[in-house]
Amino acid sequence: MAVKGENSRYLPGIAFPPNLKASSDLAACLDGVRDILMVVPSHGLRETLTAIKPYLRPDSRIVWATKGFELHSGKLPHQVVAEELGDDRPVAVLSGPTFAKEVAEGLPTAMTVASTDEDFAEALAAALSDDNFRVYTSDDIAGVEVGGAVKNVLAIGAGMSDGLGFGANARVALITRGLVELTRLGVALGAQQKTMMGLAGMGDLVLTCTDNLSRNRRMGLALASGKTVAEAQEEIQQVVEGVLAAEAVKEVAENLKIEMPICHQVYRILYEGASPREAVGALMGRKLKPEDEHRA
Repeated sequence: MAVKGENSRYLPGIAFPPNLKASSDLAACLDGVRDILMVVPSHGLRETLTAIKPYLRPDSRIVWATKGFELHSGKLPHQVVAEELGDDRPVAVLSGPTFAKEVAEGLPTAMTVASTDEDFAEALAAALSDDNFRVYTSDDIAGVEVGGAVKNVLAIGAGMSDGLGFGANARVALITRGLVELTRLGVALGAQQKTMMGLAGMGDLVLTCTDNLSRNRRMGLALASGKTVAEAQEEIQQVVEGVLAAEAVKEVAENLKIEMPICHQVYRILYEGASPREAVGALMGRKLKPEDEHRA
């Protein structure tokens, strides 16, 4: 990347801006830097925090675009950040319905930055926004993080549904009832319900479930075609967050005694060898109930 001035593996043909430099020297990257944006998979977040800690300034402010629960601990990214760096510095999470390719091509995009430090959130929104990129602010860190984590699991389910030819009706039902599951878990973890109806909740969910730029959706399509998780991962050649998220979401939901039937069936397919058609049968055979009932 440093030599070519582009990420030829993931965004070939899209040149870095003149003021963007790639480096493998972490100390040099962080020298004199106040604001740090981390964009790493959830399983690499804690390791990255440990690596940057020695180079932080007293006034360093941390932003992350990591989506997912930490596996087995069930912690959201902001909880991992607090454990590793303390809770005495401004922090924020950046999330929402964004495909990197479209952002890099300058196509219109909107997302959310959440921080309990209003000044920091507003400063980030101003710094990141331009003619084609609009950033909204929020104070609901947990809500934005839950939306970014759970939608990946549901997108695998949507991909499987479409790959099996179940049609648009099934896809919309899955997305709508998936939003119910996402909201229920978010509220149980202290999120604001309104966040789930915004860009970082419903917006990210719809995008990830419906467009083939989504790695999680492509995982579902591959599984529906008969490929194994390993074969699908090899084909996609990028981290598919929803695979790890399915296990983490299952553990968190069980600990909180939250029913998440769609996410549970995705977990069964990924980890217990259940067939997609068997999972659909299990969902369709559930007891009938009012749509607005608090239990999905």
